Amino acid sequence: MAEPDPEPMASGTGQRLGAPETLGISTLDPGHRPPAMPPGRHVTIRVRMLDDTEELFDISQKASGKVLFDLVCSHMNLIEGDYFGLEFQNHQKMMVWLDHIKPIIKQLRRPKHTMLRFAVKFFPPDHAQLLEELTRYLFALQIKQDLSCGRLTCNDSSAALMVSHIIQSEIGDFEESQCRSHLLNNNYIPDQMPLIDKIMEFHSKNIGQTPAESDYQLLEVARRLEMYGIRLHPAKDREGTGLSLAVAHTGVLVFQGHTKINAFNWSKVRKLSFKRKRFLIKLRPDLNSSYQDTLEFLMASRDCCKVFWKICVEYHAFFRLFEEPKPKPKPVLFTRGSSFRFSGRTQKQVIDYVRESEFKKIPFERKHSRVQHNSRLSPLPSPRYHEVPTERGATGDREDTPPQRHWKESVLVSAEDPSASRTTRASPSNQRNGHEERTGSVSRTEETRGSTPQNQPEHLSTGVVSNSPHLSASSGHSHGMVNGQKSLELCSHSPDGRQPSPLTSPLLNDACSVRTDDEDEVRRKRFPTDRAYFIAKELLTTERTYLKDLEVITVSFQSAVEQDEATPDSLKSTVISTFEPLHKFHTGFLREVEQRLALWEGRSNAHIKGDYQRIGDVMLKNLRGLKPLTANLHKQSEVMVELEKACRASRKLEGLCRDFELQKVCYIPLNVFILRPLHRLIHYKQILERLCKHYPATHVDFRDCRAALADVSEVVDQLQGSLIKMENFQKLLELKKDLIGVDNLVVPGREFIRLGCLSKLSGKGLQQRMFFLFNDVILYTSRGMTATNQFKVHGQLPLHGMTIRGSEEEWGVPHAFTLVGQRQSVVVAANSLTEMEKWMEDIKMAIEMANTSNGPSSDLLTSNLTDNKCPEDSSVEAESEDDMTASHTSLERPAPHRGNTMVHVCWHRNTTVSMVDFSIAVENQLSGNLLRKFKNSNGWQKLWVVFTNFSLFFYKSHQDDYPLASLPLLGYSVTIPSESENIHKDYVFKLHFKSHIYYFRTESEYSFERWMEVIRSATVPSGRTRVLNSKESHPH
Repeated sequence: MAEPDPEPMASGTGQRLGAPETLGISTLDPGHRPPAMPPGRHVTIRVRMLDDTEELFDISQKASGKVLFDLVCSHMNLIEGDYFGLEFQNHQKMMVWLDHIKPIIKQLRRPKHTMLRFAVKFFPPDHAQLLEELTRYLFALQIKQDLSCGRLTCNDSSAALMVSHIIQSEIGDFEESQCRSHLLNNNYIPDQMPLIDKIMEFHSKNIGQTPAESDYQLLEVARRLEMYGIRLHPAKDREGTGLSLAVAHTGVLVFQGHTKINAFNWSKVRKLSFKRKRFLIKLRPDLNSSYQDTLEFLMASRDCCKVFWKICVEYHAFFRLFEEPKPKPKPVLFTRGSSFRFSGRTQKQVIDYVRESEFKKIPFERKHSRVQHNSRLSPLPSPRYHEVPTERGATGDREDTPPQRHWKESVLVSAEDPSASRTTRASPSNQRNGHEERTGSVSRTEETRGSTPQNQPEHLSTGVVSNSPHLSASSGHSHGMVNGQKSLELCSHSPDGRQPSPLTSPLLNDACSVRTDDEDEVRRKRFPTDRAYFIAKELLTTERTYLKDLEVITVSFQSAVEQDEATPDSLKSTVISTFEPLHKFHTGFLREVEQRLALWEGRSNAHIKGDYQRIGDVMLKNLRGLKPLTANLHKQSEVMVELEKACRASRKLEGLCRDFELQKVCYIPLNVFILRPLHRLIHYKQILERLCKHYPATHVDFRDCRAALADVSEVVDQLQGSLIKMENFQKLLELKKDLIGVDNLVVPGREFIRLGCLSKLSGKGLQQRMFFLFNDVILYTSRGMTATNQFKVHGQLPLHGMTIRGSEEEWGVPHAFTLVGQRQSVVVAANSLTEMEKWMEDIKMAIEMANTSNGPSSDLLTSNLTDNKCPEDSSVEAESEDDMTASHTSLERPAPHRGNTMVHVCWHRNTTVSMVDFSIAVENQLSGNLLRKFKNSNGWQKLWVVFTNFSLFFYKSHQDDYPLASLPLLGYSVTIPSESENIHKDYVFKLHFKSHIYYFRTESEYSFERWMEVIRSATVPSGRTRVLNSKESHPH
């Protein structure tokens, strides 16, 4: 019997997002009750939680699986319950998921004797999509279980790294004897003993990391593993070869052992079905594929097929559909196939619901789950699993029950009916007391999700191991609520909206949700307000971005060329010897800066006494440590020149570099990454100058800052001449890739001055052209319908002997001027008076240079092209915000080329940029967290934003390897919102271009000033021109 499969393009969906009856999500506020219980005889259901504790639930036999699951979610105050499910072993000894639609009595033959397990059912590709701290904590527990039972297989390094994060969340910062004792008493992975030293080594690097951060880092490592979230279903192919099938968010996977050998994406699957023991995958027709139309796998039984088919249906619906599919109408006479369908919210609905709803969330605070007192005298082994906050059914002592575990921390569940949920608790057998006291709660309204752990009082019985995270519950509210909060910002995925680091708060911040103004005020009061702190924080944020940029060379590019035979060994060794020492040095520098700011904020290791509210001593120490690497900084030009020579000598290497630049990780031209170390020194100098300007001469940090400034200024002065030449060389190489129909663009003595759009007057009228001004020639081009997305050169105007004059009255065209050359004259018009003045000033200066120097005079054009043969560019203006996750049309064409370079932006925005503007842009790089709001949206979205190369690049967090989207700023205006725009927030600036309007919100006055400063440097191009010595303008 063939079973129907969900069509990937199914359009029949139902509206459930606003429905009053929730499915798998607890939206219980004070005054709300759990799901209504159907009448009938009650039965007690046992549920084993992810921390290995057991809970008992009284429920009607006639109740559906949904009712029981909602009770479990509301019991834990779990908002994002749809990622989870209840699984149990059916009468055929197969693990199956509890069906939400069917009554429990039809699924559990012996409910009293069946143990259900609460577990993760749907594993998203990125844990950043999990918006609640509690959800990530539960995912971390699932990963811990999968590691322990050997289901999540990986190499030794990954296993050791994950265990180090687990024990960091359990026992806190590294202490050798305590850590070793803990590992000897607790097994987290099979065959753990040989890896104890490696685990301890990784653990020692996690100092200052909070439990919430440890959970996040654990998920960050786990999600990259091939077996992450994989549940194998044994099968055989047509030849009888033993395989395993699995399903993931991407589609159906095929494994041989623990190695993935094939994957069938949802977009390629037309239908999934099964017939008796055969599981069938019907694929969409693909001329380029060697697969058959239908693939067949043999499983152990029909029931095995059906179990796997069901989970495939649910995975497809959860991750691919926008809304829950509607139930099919029941046939009148005959039924064919299964009536099973996915029941519940899709992932999109869950995310939208958490972002947009204004329910009041119960703050969930992660604490070290195993705090051992006097561990050196009497180390106590602790239970294996973290524990989930739950309800304290009654106060008083309870008798020990060895098979069960005690849940110390508690939160009052929203279920008001005490009979709806009964909990069983007992102390571990190794604890001395039969009971523990509840953690004291904080009722002050200032205590919100951003509170620091040091402010939370703890009441622990003497000698007792604390086994669960603390939960901040206000005694002033009947349901444990503290400051009921609304949804305000799409935050990142970690405390305080930032990515985990020693700088972030260990408490939950509502990811992708809305905060109240009171919370914002509390958050600002909680952090240091000294301007020096925010300057130091800018050092931290930009250092994180810089280290990621170095990894583009040391990791991504190096791995791309190391296996390529066309890459000369000398180039490989030069890249490694130049960038590896810099990457190692800045990794240590970043760690020190993170630790210093953690102490400055007082949120990590605050017990360490000392004067830590300064940064000059850290910078002075490291800048002096950087001096021995000055030779590496001088090698940047050598790397760039050698790479260019190798590309000219090898078409294969040239294609490899071009393909690498099309990768998401290479978000700006490759050569710009090579120059990053030189630019970074300028950034250090600017930061130190601001610190010295801020501090009085008597400040404790002033002397170190001034000494560090002197050291870095000395190195910058030495490298300044080389940097100017290399920036010009890099720009010529970049333009060479943007142009076709030109030879010998990169020659000694040639200097780039300006590029931009001008309208050229011809027999057809004014036509848009892209002009390129060098110190010896002007090129004019158009963006034709080329397969490579490049600009086609149509003519050149040598500057030697050229004159220029205004022509507005002569031709009746505003902002027009005429270029009179020895061979031809060209009439052009600028977009505005300001742009006309910039062009005329720069051209006059370049003509003067050409007449007084013996610059390059080679013919640039490959053929004699005439402008009247130019096909008009029919492209419309590009979208102002480029979604970098979408596939660009240029990528589908032969010999693809980057379509988002500055030349293309200038073409679409009809503007101009000079070499001075490029230099200012790289010197004014900035990064950090911003809240972004669109014109017609209500919420604020928290993003990690990097400003460089005239663009804003948006990331979910600073740990992401590539940006999600970019926003080129040329042509935009930056202002402060007016009263009529109803943006009643502090530190907000507005970006505006035509109909595109964005609001950005910063965390402090200093941050606001810095973002306004750097963005204005990109949106208000300079008219000044920097002139090179013609003999030094090329590194050759």
